Amino acid sequence: MSAPAPLNSLPLFVRLAGRAVILVGEGEAAAAKRRLLERAGARIVGEDEAAAVLAIVADDEAAVARLKARGVLVNAVDRPELCDFTLPAIVDRDPVLIAIGTGGVSAGLAAALRQRLEGLLPASLGQLARGLYAARGGLRARFPDGAARRRAIAAALAPGGALDPLDDHGDVEVLAALTGDDGAGAVRRIVLASRDPDDLTLRHARWLAGADRVTHRADVPRAILDRARADAAREATDAPPATAASGERVVDVAMMR
Repeated sequence: MSAPAPLNSLPLFVRLAGRAVILVGEGEAAAAKRRLLERAGARIVGEDEAAAVLAIVADDEAAVARLKARGVLVNAVDRPELCDFTLPAIVDRDPVLIAIGTGGVSAGLAAALRQRLEGLLPASLGQLARGLYAARGGLRARFPDGAARRRAIAAALAPGGALDPLDDHGDVEVLAALTGDDGAGAVRRIVLASRDPDDLTLRHARWLAGADRVTHRADVPRAILDRARADAAREATDAPPATAASGERVVDVAMMR
Protein backbone atom coordinates (compact mmCIF):
# COMPACT_ATOMS: atom_id res chain seq x y z
CA MET A 1 0.00 0.00 0.00
CA SER A 2 1.43 3.37 -0.99
CA ALA A 3 1.94 6.04 1.62
CA PRO A 4 -0.58 8.92 1.68
CA ALA A 5 0.50 12.11 -0.04
CA PRO A 6 2.18 14.51 2.40
CA LEU A 7 0.26 17.56 3.57
CA ASN A 8 1.61 20.90 2.43
CA SER A 9 0.70 22.17 5.89
CA LEU A 10 -1.40 21.03 8.84
CA PRO A 11 -4.60 23.08 9.34
CA LEU A 12 -5.01 24.20 12.95
CA PHE A 13 -7.50 26.40 14.76
CA VAL A 14 -5.54 28.45 17.31
CA ARG A 15 -7.22 30.31 20.16
CA LEU A 16 -5.52 33.70 20.42
CA ALA A 17 -7.78 35.55 22.87
CA GLY A 18 -5.52 37.52 25.22
CA ARG A 19 -2.31 36.09 23.71
CA ALA A 20 0.50 38.18 22.27
CA VAL A 21 0.95 38.17 18.50
CA ILE A 22 3.60 40.30 16.80
CA LEU A 23 2.53 42.48 13.87
CA VAL A 24 5.25 44.20 11.83
CA GLY A 25 4.57 46.62 8.99
CA GLU A 26 2.26 49.39 7.82
CA GLY A 27 -0.19 49.91 5.02
CA GLU A 28 -3.28 48.11 3.74
CA ALA A 29 -1.94 44.57 4.13
CA ALA A 30 -0.90 45.14 7.75
CA ALA A 31 -4.23 46.83 8.53
CA ALA A 32 -6.15 43.83 7.18
CA LYS A 33 -4.10 41.44 9.34
CA ARG A 34 -4.64 43.70 12.36
CA ARG A 35 -8.41 43.52 11.89
CA LEU A 36 -8.23 39.73 11.67
CA LEU A 37 -6.13 39.46 14.84
CA GLU A 38 -8.49 41.82 16.67
CA ARG A 39 -11.47 39.63 15.70
CA ALA A 40 -9.61 36.67 17.23
CA GLY A 41 -9.01 38.66 20.45
CA ALA A 42 -5.23 38.65 20.13
CA ARG A 43 -3.06 41.14 21.99
CA ILE A 44 -1.13 42.82 19.16
CA VAL A 45 2.46 43.67 20.09
CA GLY A 46 5.70 44.82 18.50
CA GLU A 47 8.74 42.82 17.48
CA ASP A 48 10.40 43.11 20.89
CA GLU A 49 7.66 41.21 22.75
CA ALA A 50 9.41 38.13 24.16
CA ALA A 51 6.24 36.25 25.05
CA ALA A 52 4.93 36.06 21.48
CA VAL A 53 5.29 32.81 19.55
CA LEU A 54 3.46 33.96 16.39
CA ALA A 55 4.19 36.91 14.13
CA ILE A 56 2.78 38.46 10.98
CA VAL A 57 5.18 40.54 8.93
CA ALA A 58 3.80 42.70 6.15
CA ASP A 59 6.83 44.36 4.58
CA ASP A 60 10.13 43.66 6.34
CA GLU A 61 12.16 40.64 5.22
CA ALA A 62 14.89 41.39 7.75
CA ALA A 63 12.29 41.19 10.54
CA VAL A 64 11.25 37.77 9.25
CA ALA A 65 14.81 36.50 9.65
CA ARG A 66 15.20 38.02 13.13
CA LEU A 67 11.94 36.55 14.39
CA LYS A 68 12.63 33.10 12.95
CA ALA A 69 16.04 33.12 14.65
CA ARG A 70 14.17 33.54 17.96
CA GLY A 71 11.94 30.54 17.23
CA VAL A 72 8.85 32.62 16.43
CA LEU A 73 6.52 31.19 13.77
CA VAL A 74 6.12 33.80 11.04
CA ASN A 75 3.59 34.63 8.35
CA ALA A 76 5.27 36.82 5.71
CA VAL A 77 2.48 38.54 3.76
CA ASP A 78 2.60 37.70 0.03
CA ARG A 79 5.82 35.72 0.51
CA PRO A 80 4.69 32.07 0.86
CA GLU A 81 8.24 30.78 0.57
CA LEU A 82 9.09 32.59 3.82
CA CYS A 83 5.97 31.55 5.74
CA ASP A 84 5.90 29.10 8.64
CA PHE A 85 2.10 29.39 8.57
CA THR A 86 -0.48 30.95 6.26
CA LEU A 87 -3.81 32.60 7.00
CA PRO A 88 -6.82 31.05 5.25
CA ALA A 89 -9.93 32.64 3.86
CA ILE A 90 -12.65 32.16 6.48
CA VAL A 91 -16.36 31.40 6.38
CA ASP A 92 -17.71 32.26 9.84
CA ARG A 93 -20.89 30.62 11.10
CA ASP A 94 -19.94 30.78 14.77
CA PRO A 95 -19.14 28.30 16.26
CA VAL A 96 -18.61 26.71 12.83
CA LEU A 97 -15.49 28.00 11.09
CA ILE A 98 -14.49 26.89 7.61
CA ALA A 99 -10.97 27.74 6.52
CA ILE A 100 -9.83 27.66 2.87
CA GLY A 101 -6.11 27.58 2.28
CA THR A 102 -3.98 27.38 -0.84
CA GLY A 103 -0.59 27.23 0.87
CA GLY A 104 -0.21 30.94 0.16
CA VAL A 105 -0.04 30.47 -3.62
CA SER A 106 -3.39 32.12 -4.52
CA ALA A 107 -5.29 34.34 -2.12
CA GLY A 108 -7.67 35.14 -4.99
CA LEU A 109 -8.68 31.50 -5.40
CA ALA A 110 -9.24 31.12 -1.66
CA ALA A 111 -11.39 34.27 -1.67
CA ALA A 112 -13.46 32.99 -4.62
CA LEU A 113 -14.09 29.67 -2.87
CA ARG A 114 -15.06 31.50 0.30
CA GLN A 115 -17.63 33.57 -1.62
CA ARG A 116 -19.15 30.41 -3.08
CA LEU A 117 -19.41 28.79 0.34
CA GLU A 118 -20.92 31.96 1.83
CA GLY A 119 -23.80 31.53 -0.60
CA LEU A 120 -24.19 27.82 0.11
CA LEU A 121 -24.14 27.80 3.90
CA PRO A 122 -27.20 29.18 5.74
CA ALA A 123 -26.75 31.81 8.41
CA SER A 124 -28.37 29.39 10.90
CA LEU A 125 -25.59 26.80 10.58
CA GLY A 126 -24.01 27.89 13.86
CA GLN A 127 -27.37 27.59 15.60
CA LEU A 128 -27.64 24.02 14.32
CA ALA A 129 -24.18 23.25 15.72
CA ARG A 130 -25.14 24.65 19.12
CA GLY A 131 -28.38 22.67 19.01
CA LEU A 132 -26.49 19.44 18.38
CA TYR A 133 -24.18 20.23 21.29
CA ALA A 134 -27.11 20.95 23.61
CA ALA A 135 -28.83 17.71 22.57
CA ARG A 136 -25.94 15.42 23.52
CA GLY A 137 -27.47 14.26 26.79
CA GLY A 138 -30.83 13.55 25.22
CA LEU A 139 -29.19 11.71 22.33
CA ARG A 140 -27.27 9.45 24.70
CA ALA A 141 -30.49 8.63 26.51
CA ARG A 142 -32.39 7.97 23.29
CA PHE A 143 -29.56 6.00 21.65
CA PRO A 144 -27.43 4.39 24.40
CA ASP A 145 -25.46 2.47 21.78
CA GLY A 146 -22.78 4.74 20.32
CA ALA A 147 -22.96 3.24 16.84
CA ALA A 148 -26.74 3.68 16.72
CA ARG A 149 -26.36 7.25 17.90
CA ARG A 150 -23.81 8.02 15.17
CA ARG A 151 -26.09 6.48 12.53
CA ALA A 152 -29.06 8.56 13.68
CA ILE A 153 -27.04 11.77 13.59
CA ALA A 154 -25.53 10.91 10.21
CA ALA A 155 -28.97 10.19 8.74
CA ALA A 156 -30.35 13.48 10.03
CA LEU A 157 -27.40 15.45 8.64
CA ALA A 158 -27.42 13.69 5.25
CA PRO A 159 -28.64 15.54 2.13
CA GLY A 160 -32.40 15.85 2.45
CA GLY A 161 -32.29 14.70 6.09
CA ALA A 162 -34.16 16.33 8.95
CA LEU A 163 -31.06 18.37 9.85
CA ASP A 164 -29.43 18.77 6.42
CA PRO A 165 -26.79 21.42 7.25
CA LEU A 166 -27.36 23.18 3.93
CA ASP A 167 -30.99 23.89 4.87
CA ASP A 168 -32.13 26.67 7.18
CA HIS A 169 -32.69 25.31 10.70
CA GLY A 170 -33.05 28.56 12.59
CA ASP A 171 -36.08 27.36 14.55
CA VAL A 172 -35.53 23.60 14.62
CA GLU A 173 -35.58 21.55 17.82
CA VAL A 174 -32.62 19.25 17.23
CA LEU A 175 -33.60 16.54 19.69
CA ALA A 176 -37.18 16.48 18.41
CA ALA A 177 -35.94 16.20 14.82
CA LEU A 178 -33.83 13.20 15.76
CA THR A 179 -36.01 11.46 18.32
CA GLY A 180 -39.63 12.48 17.67
CA ASP A 181 -41.59 10.39 15.19
CA ASP A 182 -39.13 7.65 14.20
CA GLY A 183 -39.00 7.32 10.43
CA ALA A 184 -41.62 10.02 9.90
CA GLY A 185 -41.98 11.18 6.31
CA ALA A 186 -41.69 14.75 5.14
CA VAL A 187 -43.42 16.84 2.47
CA ARG A 188 -41.60 19.87 1.09
CA ARG A 189 -43.18 22.31 -1.31
CA ILE A 190 -41.58 24.26 -4.16
CA VAL A 191 -43.35 27.13 -5.91
CA LEU A 192 -41.52 28.01 -9.11
CA ALA A 193 -41.22 31.56 -10.39
CA SER A 194 -39.36 30.41 -13.51
CA ARG A 195 -39.55 27.48 -15.91
CA ASP A 196 -35.75 27.42 -16.24
CA PRO A 197 -34.13 24.68 -14.07
CA ASP A 198 -31.02 26.84 -13.72
CA ASP A 199 -33.15 29.28 -11.71
CA LEU A 200 -33.83 26.69 -8.99
CA THR A 201 -32.44 27.75 -5.64
CA LEU A 202 -29.70 25.57 -4.21
CA ARG A 203 -32.10 24.43 -1.49
CA HIS A 204 -34.79 23.40 -3.97
CA ALA A 205 -32.25 21.59 -6.14
CA ARG A 206 -31.12 19.64 -3.06
CA TRP A 207 -34.70 18.76 -2.17
CA LEU A 208 -35.37 17.40 -5.65
CA ALA A 209 -32.10 15.46 -5.69
CA GLY A 210 -33.02 13.76 -2.40
CA ALA A 211 -36.72 13.14 -3.05
CA ASP A 212 -38.23 9.66 -3.00
CA ARG A 213 -41.39 10.93 -4.72
CA VAL A 214 -42.16 14.11 -6.68
CA THR A 215 -45.75 15.31 -7.02
CA HIS A 216 -46.39 18.17 -9.43
CA ARG A 217 -48.94 20.14 -11.37
CA ALA A 218 -49.30 19.32 -15.07
CA ASP A 219 -47.64 22.59 -16.18
CA VAL A 220 -44.35 21.98 -14.33
CA PRO A 221 -41.63 21.62 -17.01
CA ARG A 222 -40.00 18.24 -17.57
CA ALA A 223 -36.60 19.93 -17.24
CA ILE A 224 -37.43 20.76 -13.61
CA LEU A 225 -38.61 17.24 -12.84
CA ASP A 226 -35.42 15.85 -14.36
CA ARG A 227 -33.49 17.41 -11.48
CA ALA A 228 -34.95 14.70 -9.23
CA ARG A 229 -33.32 11.29 -8.88
CA ALA A 230 -33.93 8.98 -11.82
CA ASP A 231 -35.57 6.40 -9.53
CA ALA A 232 -37.81 8.90 -7.74
CA ALA A 233 -41.51 8.35 -8.44
CA ARG A 234 -43.29 11.16 -10.34
CA GLU A 235 -46.98 11.87 -9.92
CA ALA A 236 -48.92 14.56 -11.78
CA THR A 237 -51.75 15.73 -9.51
CA ASP A 238 -53.84 18.79 -8.80
CA ALA A 239 -54.07 17.81 -5.13
CA PRO A 240 -50.70 18.11 -3.36
CA PRO A 241 -50.19 15.54 -0.59
CA ALA A 242 -50.64 16.63 2.99
CA THR A 243 -48.49 13.86 4.49
CA ALA A 244 -45.85 11.34 3.46
CA ALA A 245 -45.46 7.67 4.25
CA SER A 246 -43.08 6.64 7.00
CA GLY A 247 -39.53 7.52 6.00
CA GLU A 248 -40.60 8.95 2.63
CA ARG A 249 -39.30 12.29 1.34
CA VAL A 250 -41.88 13.94 -0.91
CA VAL A 251 -41.35 17.14 -2.89
CA ASP A 252 -44.42 18.86 -4.32
CA VAL A 253 -43.79 21.28 -7.22
CA ALA A 254 -46.11 23.93 -8.63
CA MET A 255 -45.77 27.02 -10.82
CA MET A 256 -46.37 30.42 -9.27
CA ARG A 257 -49.76 31.80 -10.28
